Amino acid sequence: MSIQREDVEKIAHLAKLQINEEQLETVASELSNILGLIDQLQAVNTDNIEPMAHPTDAVQTLRADQVTETNNREAFQKIAPATENGLYLVPKVIE
Repeated sequence: MSIQREDVEKIAHLAKLQINEEQLETVASELSNILGLIDQLQAVNTDNIEPMAHPTDAVQTLRADQVTETNNREAFQKIAPATENGLYLVPKVIE
């Protein structure tokens, strides 16, 4: 696949990139080379090839879901400035 100068101008406009007039031909040929490489990769037959790795193959070891901290609610509420029915009271900040 070949990218033309006009295509590069359109892409640059859509991507809000500023490409100099001197660079347009170079960018067009580089993009054409990249698309040519992609075409080559897509032409390879991978029907009987098994994938080498996959992100979901990873196993994450998890710890047991157990409570390890003691309930210190009473002690913390004793030192709080204001509490009511087991809740902390805070000053109103929005009028």
